[in-house]
Amino acid sequence: MPGMHSNPETWLDTHGDALYRYALLQLRDPHWAEEAVQETLVSAFEARHGFSGKGSERTWLIGILKHKVVDLFRLHARESQLEDNDPEAEDEDSVDALFQPDGHWANPLRDWGNPDKMLENKRFWTALEKCLNAMPPKLARIFALREMSGMESEEICKELSVTTTNLWTMLHRSRTSLRHCLEKNWLG
Repeated sequence: MPGMHSNPETWLDTHGDALYRYALLQLRDPHWAEEAVQETLVSAFEARHGFSGKGSERTWLIGILKHKVVDLFRLHARESQLEDNDPEAEDEDSVDALFQPDGHWANPLRDWGNPDKMLENKRFWTALEKCLNAMPPKLARIFALREMSGMESEEICKELSVTTTNLWTMLHRSRTSLRHCLEKNWLG
């Protein structure tokens, strides 16, 4: 039934920790994460009568939060543009060492099991958060926008004033970094 939900006064107590963790994982800044959660709760309160109840209340709130995260990232990206030259980026030789001459991985990917079950695994999310926190902030933010928020590449390029080539390079670096880190900290 449309408009069915718990008391908005309990949302922060009931869902606040999950919303904050989600925002912090993507934004990597406690103040930005708090701001995103606050804006989410205000927007949810204003739209509470439109909540259909088809999904869980938490899923609905996280859906709103995803948009707030993207909005905040856009706002802050305009204030400090990403640099094309990343001093923390690996050099070409270290990238070449990852591949065989025929283009295949030098070290084949490990079997991660059932991806759907993995997303339900709290240990996976803890390892992912640890890996994202160890990554250069620019790469972690780009990865979160593209892979976690589902923002289109063209939109990221436009918002952050980066070239498509630069975006794909940063995404490659973030994915490679995550692969190694997750294999070590989650699968290892």
